[in-house]
Amino acid sequence: MKMNWLLIVLTALPGLALAAEETGVIPPTPLDLTRHLIGYLAVAITVLAYVTAMSEEVIELRKSKPMVLGAALVWFAVCIHYAMQGEAEIAVKAFESNLLAYAELLLFILVSMTYLNAMEDRGIFDGLRIWLLNRGYSYRQLFWITGGLAFVISTAVSGLAVGLLMGAVAAAVGKSKPQFVALSCVNIVVATNAGGSFSPLGGISTLFVWQAAVVAFQDFLSLALPCLVNFLVPAAVMHFFVPKETPPVLQRQIVLRRGSKRIVALFAITLIITVCSDVFLKLPPAAGMMAGLALLQFFSFYLSRTALEADGSDRLGEPRPADWLDDREYDIFQKIGNLEWDTLLFFYGAMMMIGALGFVGYLDAIAQTLFGQINPTLANILIGLSSAFVDNGTLMFAVLSMHPDIPLGQWLLLTLTLGVGGSLLAIGSAPGVGLLGQIKGTYTFGYHLRWFPVILLGYFASIAVHFWVNARYF
Repeated sequence: MKMNWLLIVLTALPGLALAAEETGVIPPTPLDLTRHLIGYLAVAITVLAYVTAMSEEVIELRKSKPMVLGAALVWFAVCIHYAMQGEAEIAVKAFESNLLAYAELLLFILVSMTYLNAMEDRGIFDGLRIWLLNRGYSYRQLFWITGGLAFVISTAVSGLAVGLLMGAVAAAVGKSKPQFVALSCVNIVVATNAGGSFSPLGGISTLFVWQAAVVAFQDFLSLALPCLVNFLVPAAVMHFFVPKETPPVLQRQIVLRRGSKRIVALFAITLIITVCSDVFLKLPPAAGMMAGLALLQFFSFYLSRTALEADGSDRLGEPRPADWLDDREYDIFQKIGNLEWDTLLFFYGAMMMIGALGFVGYLDAIAQTLFGQINPTLANILIGLSSAFVDNGTLMFAVLSMHPDIPLGQWLLLTLTLGVGGSLLAIGSAPGVGLLGQIKGTYTFGYHLRWFPVILLGYFASIAVHFWVNARYF
């Protein structure tokens, strides 16, 4: 009889556990610190950290340093207050939740950048640049080719890398035409931001939305036409200001190092694995990217094991060109070490401080104003315009932390406006900032500002097209 009762109790345990989840004790809620000294301190530290980071070129202090310190100070202050209230565990769990979101982003970008470094090392990007230089295109043709390539490549490659690559091409062919170089740089910035706005694989704000499972991968493709319009409208106007001449052809030989094409193929396989694992297995994007990193690691091992011996033959006994010699020391971890860690740590500070402000209660208050008292469409347009001044990834993470109750069409609108809004000013996106440093004196903040009206025209044109082609999502 006792055994029967024991079986009944054991059988009922899952149901009891479920009942506890549904009707049991309600998990403790965070404290509202929006009008508390801790809340004011968190805002002050965040603003000070951002101002210091934006003054990087003036004070010559890397932007990651104030952001990481600011994140530490904010969370220490919040956790100390919660510990004094006897509820330290609540703050710790909030910190861990934000840390997990950053870890997923870090792993995704880490793999993407590692592949880009490997392809650059194998001569892929230099080969593309030489190929364009050897074709004998006119300035106007090169204007559209560099812009078009930037739009397409940025759907799968970091916007900063695409901007610098196409900017190098424009600078190389337009040495005697500063006007062409400057116009091409503006066009490249617009095209790169537009291309990365409908693909989570290329745009940081788009990646945030995909990573948060707010928008499915296939739904992002519905932004392709609006993003294309965003690129074409200002480019069509700038076309008439591009010189008509043809630059002199510089015939140079393209030299791709061993394994270059196979690394490109592995990167394509990695992207396919990432998308399929998310669509069919519901795994986070970082899972597929890490699988691709493993493939690259094994291929780097193959390159080093089959590299040239001292006598000029590889380990299979066949003679090889002399430029393969250094593959004996090829190590993929060197490519990981050469990543843009300053940017990656900047995002850590930004995400953790924004997460802290959300935990304190400020983001909920802002969300009630933006998406409660203001029309969501107007709110998303204004947020997109603000991305001309503030990093779009930070803004997207802030909105995601607000958890606004908006339809899919509005999430897509937010993704579009934040992605292309950074094109309005040269400092509004990574490609623009990168080109300001690469093409000094020719492409400037002031020159980009001249084209603000036509870029703004493209911004609103893309929004109009989005409402036209994606009306079903509203």
